[in-house]
Amino acid sequence: MRIISGKFKNKKLYFPKNLKTRPLKDSVKENIFNILNHSNNINVEIKNSNVIDLYAGTGSFGLECLSRGTSRAFFVENDLYALKNLKKNIEDLNITHEAIIYSQDVFKFLDNLVLQKKFDLAFLDPPYTNKTYIKIFKILKKKDIMNKNHIFILHREKNSAEDINQYLNIIQNKIYGRSEILFGRFF
Repeated sequence: MRIISGKFKNKKLYFPKNLKTRPLKDSVKENIFNILNHSNNINVEIKNSNVIDLYAGTGSFGLECLSRGTSRAFFVENDLYALKNLKKNIEDLNITHEAIIYSQDVFKFLDNLVLQKKFDLAFLDPPYTNKTYIKIFKILKKKDIMNKNHIFILHREKNSAEDINQYLNIIQNKIYGRSEILFGRFF
């Protein structure tokens, strides 16, 4: 696992060698950023944006954003092994001022969230067995924490039955093996 592009290009990332954390494959991450940069339906600039990486794991997505010029990335993770590696990655890249870690459950984080600036980009990568992300979309919409021009990216199992169309306007979706990547925004 590595940084694909930007100022940290080719920098290897630490990740736990356990089955609890599912790393975002480099090829999938590269495709996500190609869609973000080249889709006519997505008008979010990565450079100078404010990013939230929920279920961050080792932070691969948020760190890629920081490498590409994001102003700040907020990482929310509660698994101790993933957090250990996330902290190592942030320290190794020397970006402790741009990367803010919340070592807690996503719902607890959202309950206590006080914003100074809204988010432009949100990445949700819950464990495949976790189907509570629908509740997260409800909370995010209620709290009004996204800028007008925003994008959500959801990484979930392709056979997921949860219908998120009532919460998000799905702009694009892609299937990569067992994974589905959805790009959407609030109505």
